[in-house]
Amino acid sequence: MFCTKSHAAAARYLYGENRYLVDEVLNHLEGSRVSDKMKALLNIAGKVQISGKEVKPDDIEVARSFGADDREIHDTVLIAACFSMFNRYVDGLATWAPSERQVYIDRAPRRAEEGYINYDLYK
Repeated sequence: MFCTKSHAAAARYLYGENRYLVDEVLNHLEGSRVSDKMKALLNIAGKVQISGKEVKPDDIEVARSFGADDREIHDTVLIAACFSMFNRYVDGLATWAPSERQVYIDRAPRRAEEGYINYDLYK
């Protein structure tokens, strides 16, 4: 929940006037206005979230047919796998995350502009 809400809020901030795309993708990927290439890559990411073995050769071929190259497919799988691991790690610690949407909206500009590095640690 935390990762979805925080990354979605940062993406909405970065997309500006096109922020509606984030909710379209989250609510109904196939009906969203993102490119077919992005839909194919997000489909792969969603399967990786369940299990890497869910990704089939046909999924890769669909992504390639819409112009995805090997690096984009690789990066999609790598990012999805890493985020899944991070989520399992955090969930396994029984951590708490705020549920109020406004918390994530308020944090989005800083996350979008500065990332996740705690600069105070490096002073």
